[in-house]
Amino acid sequence: MNFQQSELTQQVAQTAKDFAVQHIKPHLMEWDESQEFPLHIFKAMGQLGLMGVFVPEQYGGSGMGYFEYSVVIQEIAKVCGSIGLSLAAHNSLCTGHILTFCSEEQKKKYLPKLASCEHLGAWGLTEANTGSDAGNMKTTAVKDGDHWVINGTKNWITHGKTGDIAVVVCRTGEPRTKDNATAFIVERGTPGFSGGKKENKLGMRASETAEMIFDNCRIPDANRIGEVGAGFKQSMKVLDGGRISIAALSLGIAKGAYEAAVQYSKERYQFDQPIANFQGISFKLADMATEITAAELLINQACHLKMSGLPMTKEAAMAKYYASEVAVKVSTDAVQVFGGYGYTKDFPVEKFYRDSKLCTIGEGTSEIQKLVISREVLR
Repeated sequence: MNFQQSELTQQVAQTAKDFAVQHIKPHLMEWDESQEFPLHIFKAMGQLGLMGVFVPEQYGGSGMGYFEYSVVIQEIAKVCGSIGLSLAAHNSLCTGHILTFCSEEQKKKYLPKLASCEHLGAWGLTEANTGSDAGNMKTTAVKDGDHWVINGTKNWITHGKTGDIAVVVCRTGEPRTKDNATAFIVERGTPGFSGGKKENKLGMRASETAEMIFDNCRIPDANRIGEVGAGFKQSMKVLDGGRISIAALSLGIAKGAYEAAVQYSKERYQFDQPIANFQGISFKLADMATEITAAELLINQACHLKMSGLPMTKEAAMAKYYASEVAVKVSTDAVQVFGGYGYTKDFPVEKFYRDSKLCTIGEGTSEIQKLVISREVLR
């Protein structure tokens, strides 16, 4: 591995950083308080190429790799985790699934509008009673001539109400049987497809999380992704890449909280000196810096393997598990460094604290990551 960022990666990071500071930072608490999903921000990022980072140029994307993708998410999340989360879900889940598993005809139809964010993407696997137990999902797709009829509800879906294009994984076989799920593309406006309840969340409040409801939703077989029964295997591969993006999201939140804590510790005086001079504070900052660096190295390893076309299930799970737990720890310690001020909404660390927890849950909990890792090391 080369630990030096390429010039392209640095340029992309600077572009994302400048955008976040100019267009996101002034409004992030307003969006957080009102739970507003700022769709216009994603349209603007689409114009910069940030909504189709690894979509090839032939399909209207930026044609970049996972190192660039990782720094984009980090720089956005250093300012606002909500925007970083939605950016990740659009790129790695919906768009990533279509890019990896769709036919050439399907790619030409959907990827250009996703890459520009003319269309916003959603990805539906999770259900109310089948989070990690996806093999027992209740949403079904039944073949009817040249069409499929979908019935059921997906929960906790990023852009469940606003997304224009959804990749939906449905059960097409008996519960808990092998190869019993198939993925489909469902377009907003299709009869029988609607958004349901929007969740009222602790953090990530400007990222829309909602139900997707299917009531005799009829779609053509042309919208099927890959072979019948391949949906779960596709989803696991998509989640490998998705875990890199949540790891990057976690790292961005951790870096944002850490940088705020360092700055505050230099400015806050007690006993006629900055609190950074006190060992109780300086040691917290040392731990933060060390853990952030370790998380970054794990992420870069996963990115390297992904870009090399090598197996990376274990490494992506390690990066996601460790980085997400670091995000929680660093943001917690950052609140402590700020003291009483850290508990107010006048300073950014309380939001980093609230946003960080989702990273240990979304796209596979920390417990599921440990399950994945242990299976890999015990093979």
